[in-house]
Amino acid sequence: MRKFIEGLPKAELHLHLEGSMEPSTLAELDPSVSIEEAERMYRYPDFAGFLASYVWAVRKLTEPEQYALIARRLLERLHLQNVLYAEITLSAGVILWRKQDLSAVYQALREEAAKSPVQVYWVFDSVRQFGVELAQTVAEHAVAQADNGVVAYGIGGDEEKGPAKWFNEVFAFTKRNRLRAVPHAGETVGPQSVWDALELGADRIGHGITASQDEALIRHLREANIPLEICISSNVCTGVVPSLQDHPVRRLYDAGVPIILNSDDPPMFQTTLNGEYEIAAREFGFSDTELRGLAENSFRYAFRYNRTNQPLRYIP
Repeated sequence: MRKFIEGLPKAELHLHLEGSMEPSTLAELDPSVSIEEAERMYRYPDFAGFLASYVWAVRKLTEPEQYALIARRLLERLHLQNVLYAEITLSAGVILWRKQDLSAVYQALREEAAKSPVQVYWVFDSVRQFGVELAQTVAEHAVAQADNGVVAYGIGGDEEKGPAKWFNEVFAFTKRNRLRAVPHAGETVGPQSVWDALELGADRIGHGITASQDEALIRHLREANIPLEICISSNVCTGVVPSLQDHPVRRLYDAGVPIILNSDDPPMFQTTLNGEYEIAAREFGFSDTELRGLAENSFRYAFRYNRTNQPLRYIP
């Protein structure tokens, strides 16, 4: 099974750059941090603990060159997993909130990504609990880079403290300016959060697992062909599902909801994209044919995959 999964061409569509820092990379960025300390910080009991660990890690990033370094390390790992295409989320709202130069950071990332065999595009993300004004500023930066590799705009963070309805006008602005919408929703809050994200014009939903509680929503996602970016290990590690066995990935898949497997913040959840495919097979009984279909979905729902230059082929 592992060899089959390693050979599958894949795309990664829900992946946070700042959450991709391995403990060894954190130690490289800050020699005062040991690998053991970073590993301890990457373990938490709930979603609030995860957010605190994420903030701790992000504080290590102060210069554009450091962002480029973590992108280099991430893209090396993706290439080894036979990932041909990635839409990587940049926490642009955090960068602006920290008074850093977003344009300089993004330029460094673009230059680094250009060296990789992985086809890379970017999602600019705002932290919903930081409010609408900052979200609009992030949206304006995203639109300014729409012809320079940014394909989508999203909101992440605490759903309860930043409901999707706050951001209707922000998403209307980005949609008018040719960006796709990829809000997080239905991760820590019930299915109404997914409905609200759909009102924003969501092209994909980040997580969306509480949709499994609403038959009408399941039917709508299936009929409207709106995929959920499923991150199994993430949901278990943050405690938004009680256990691995309770995860609704199989129920959503069997109900015909389009899904894509993703790693989210892989080292923070002790996973990889290949690892998520292995979990789907081992714990939820996904067959080789179904896994291949999930891999094909990752390209089908990508916003800019160049199918001419990179045909989908199995690498044994």
